[in-house]
Amino acid sequence: MSLAETWTVVKILQWTADYFLSRGLEGGRRDAELLLGAVLGLDRVGLYLNYDRPLEAAELTDYKARVVRRAQHEPVQYILGETEFWSLPFTVNPAVLVPRPDTEVLVEEALRCAPAAERILDVGTGSGAIAVTLAHELPRARIEALDISSAAIAVAGENARRNGVAERVCFLEGDLAHLPAGPFDLIVSNPPYIPAADLAGLMPEVRDFEPRLALCGGADGLDCYRLLAAQAPNCLAPAGWLLLEVGIGQADAVRDLLTTAGLTDPFCRNDYAGVPRVVGARKAG
Repeated sequence: MSLAETWTVVKILQWTADYFLSRGLEGGRRDAELLLGAVLGLDRVGLYLNYDRPLEAAELTDYKARVVRRAQHEPVQYILGETEFWSLPFTVNPAVLVPRPDTEVLVEEALRCAPAAERILDVGTGSGAIAVTLAHELPRARIEALDISSAAIAVAGENARRNGVAERVCFLEGDLAHLPAGPFDLIVSNPPYIPAADLAGLMPEVRDFEPRLALCGGADGLDCYRLLAAQAPNCLAPAGWLLLEVGIGQADAVRDLLTTAGLTDPFCRNDYAGVPRVVGARKAG
């Protein structure tokens, strides 16, 4: 990309899409539109309405720097500094995982199972996506959100303020081996669940950029589930639910952990790709 050349919106979008494809990046056109839109302050429609607009030198320099980062497989959400979850805006950076649409299934189940929950615990809150979304949807609820990373807690706190729920979400720095005292009407978690041996085979956007601490679930990926299942009976209120996001192929093992711990009414919910994604059970009432 020569900065001396005249680049219009349409020309640079096509060039970038082709370049990303040559670098093995899928969704190159979409990423190009997101990056250019951020530089120009335009949404996708705005870009289409300004296809013939030439970019100024400073805009080209800014855009080129973002393209270089994406070509190195850095997640586009980190480059933009934000993403959307549950139609809410969330700040993200390399201190936290990028919230995935799959996790919205966990939120859906939380709202279905515990619509009247007043005290909720989110374990491994990361960006705060789950805690902030539940606070947004359940105005009577007070939520405690735990994470071992002080940097993640800082991001989550910003997201609570950004979405107007900071007064009802309390962020706690701590290890999930020692959950806060209950009783909680609902405990939710999207814990680290990648088996250690599988980390090297992850796509580079995840392997090389997202926090390892939030990914690795031990030798079999189940370490965090064991800790959560063991503590849940003492932390849940009667009839309170424990709802967990799980990785591919882990649902049966996690369900067994919950029932062995004495929880009842276990269930599994698939995500919208048909993959078992949420496992839940509750304490006897």
